Amino acid sequence: MKFEGSHILSVNQFDRESIERVFDVANQMAPYAKRQKRTTVLDGAILGNLFFEPSTRTRVSFGTAFNLLGGDVRETTGMSNSALAKGESLYDTARVLSGYSDIIAMRHPDSGSVAEFAQGSRVPVINGGDGANEHPTQALLDLYTIQKELLYHGGNIDGLHIAMIGDLKYGRTVHSLSKLLCLFKNVRFTLISPKELAMPDSILNAIENAGHKYTMSETLEGNFDADICYQTRVQEERFDSQEEANLYRGKFRLNQQIYTKHFQSKTVIMHPLPRDSRMEANELDNDLNMNPNLAIFRQTDNGVLVRMALFALTLGVQNIVSKFDKEVHWYSGH
Repeated sequence: MKFEGSHILSVNQFDRESIERVFDVANQMAPYAKRQKRTTVLDGAILGNLFFEPSTRTRVSFGTAFNLLGGDVRETTGMSNSALAKGESLYDTARVLSGYSDIIAMRHPDSGSVAEFAQGSRVPVINGGDGANEHPTQALLDLYTIQKELLYHGGNIDGLHIAMIGDLKYGRTVHSLSKLLCLFKNVRFTLISPKELAMPDSILNAIENAGHKYTMSETLEGNFDADICYQTRVQEERFDSQEEANLYRGKFRLNQQIYTKHFQSKTVIMHPLPRDSRMEANELDNDLNMNPNLAIFRQTDNGVLVRMALFALTLGVQNIVSKFDKEVHWYSGH
């Protein structure tokens, strides 16, 4: 895969070698993310951070990653705050804003919109999520987290057993992650969801075509020997009405008692966040916060590393980052 100057729009662009390249560069970014040192390799570069759909973690993570490489960030948030609300096309928006930026990260509520935007952009575009379609950087950080967690327990991604739970129909994170996992060997998928929110056939076909096995269930029953439990939020913004979304909220709750009953003592708990902590949903109970296998906050930390790696690779500075090292002069609790 050619990174420099390229758009990052879909996990379909990646093969196993390019994933390993991203992860190698992400590992090199740890000292900067931990504030042990800083770099100004992207001094003067500008990230256009365009988020036309609500986001906290992903938007701030992209901005933080770029800042940690020494670059500047300019943001637009919300459709109503942009010229798109005045009828401007994605192509025109791309032509204009790419003139102000060296690279663009974009989230949009419509599937395929980021790829459409990229057609008009004069600089690389990274997909920060396009509707229920894809979320490639989330999938990469999830896979990076899985690799690190499994290495801690003496395992690796080949031979992985992953249980995906919740809204598998609209959850773009599980779609993209499943596609990446298809690049590895002997992966088992246990897919647990209401039948109305089951994994799309296109993803099931991809799993089968890659030679992997999956089982589907509407209930959380029995004992799972899963290495990873990947819990998802009901994507209520994708439903036709709030009333319809409410039918599925709280269907699959996970607390320490349920975890102990159904999973191994070393099963890693993941969630793309935000977790819905309201009483009627409570996807991941707070009593899991002290469980050492709860990896959700390690996931968010890893997101900065992976996005730093993608910026470095896309802008072609991955081999010279350390040449621009500087000392950290402030207190940091990282």
